[in-house]
Amino acid sequence: HQKIKNWTNLRGNVLLSEINYCNQFSHCLCGCLFLTGCVYVVFIFKVFGLGSVAQVVTGRGAFGEYLSVNVGFGLGVAMGVHIGGRVSGAHMNTAVSFSMCLFGRLGWRMLPVYILSQLIGSFLAAGTIYSLYYDAIYHYCGGNLTVSGPKATAGIFATYPAPYLSLHAGFLDQVIGTAMLLLCLMALSDQRNQPAPSGGEPIAVGLLVLLIGVSLGSNSGYAINPSRDLGPRIFTAIAGWGPEVFRAGNGWWWVPVLAPMVGGVTGASIYKVFVELHHPSPCEHRRELEDKAEEEAAPLDMQKNLSPEVCV
Repeated sequence: HQKIKNWTNLRGNVLLSEINYCNQFSHCLCGCLFLTGCVYVVFIFKVFGLGSVAQVVTGRGAFGEYLSVNVGFGLGVAMGVHIGGRVSGAHMNTAVSFSMCLFGRLGWRMLPVYILSQLIGSFLAAGTIYSLYYDAIYHYCGGNLTVSGPKATAGIFATYPAPYLSLHAGFLDQVIGTAMLLLCLMALSDQRNQPAPSGGEPIAVGLLVLLIGVSLGSNSGYAINPSRDLGPRIFTAIAGWGPEVFRAGNGWWWVPVLAPMVGGVTGASIYKVFVELHHPSPCEHRRELEDKAEEEAAPLDMQKNLSPEVCV
C-alpha cells in the first residue's frame, strides 16, 4: 500500500509539473501572438504612410502632392485602428501609450511591449517600402542616397526639419502637435463627453491625424510619434544613408523622440484639468439622465390624460 501511495504521489507531481509547463507555454505563446499582432497593426499604418511619401517623392509630384501624404497617413492610422482596436487598443504611438500609462488608463507593464512592437513594426514597414520602391528611389537619386539636397530621399522614411527651423522651434512644433493629438484623442474616447460613435473610432482618429497634417505639418513633417520616426531612421542608417541621418538638422533626430512624449503628457493633462475633472459625478449624471427622461415622457403623459373627444 505504501508503494502504491508513493507512486500515486509521484504521478500527481509529474502531472502538476506538466500542467504548469503547459500553462507557461500557453502564456508565452499568447504573449508572442499579442506582440505580433501589435507589430502588424503598426506595420499596416506605416506601410500606407511611408508609401504615400515614397510615391510623391520619387514621382516628382506626378503621383501626388503634400495633401496625398496627409491622406495616406490619416487613412493608414484609420486602418490600423480598425484592425487592432478591439485586440490591442491599436497602440501605434509611443507618446500615446506613455500618456495612457501616466494617467492610469494602461498598465505600465504593457508599455515595453507596445514600444517594442511599435519600433519593430516601423522598422519592418520602412524595409518593405524600401524594397517596393528600390528601383524608383535609385532612378530618382541616381544611386546617391542623401539626407539633404535636391535629390534627398531619407525624408521618405523619417522626418527632418525645414531649412529655416531651429531646434527649439522644432521642439515646440512637436510638443504642440502631439498635445493637440492627445487632447483630441482623450475627447474622442471620453464616454462622459461627446465620444466618437461606436464603430466610427477609426475614421475619427484618421481624420484627426489628417487635420494635424494639413495644419501643423509643414515645419518638420509632424512626426508626433517617437517610434514612427526612430524605427525608420535606424533602418535608413543601416540601408545606405549612413550616420548622416542622425547628424542632419543639427542633430535633429532626438527632437521627434523626446518632444512628442512631452507634448502627449501636456495635451492629456490639459484635457484632464480643464474638461474631465469638470464632468458631473456618476450620481449627478444619473440624476440628469432621469430628469431628462421625465421631461421627454411628460408630453406623452399629458396626451394620455386628454379626452378622446378633444381634437389635438
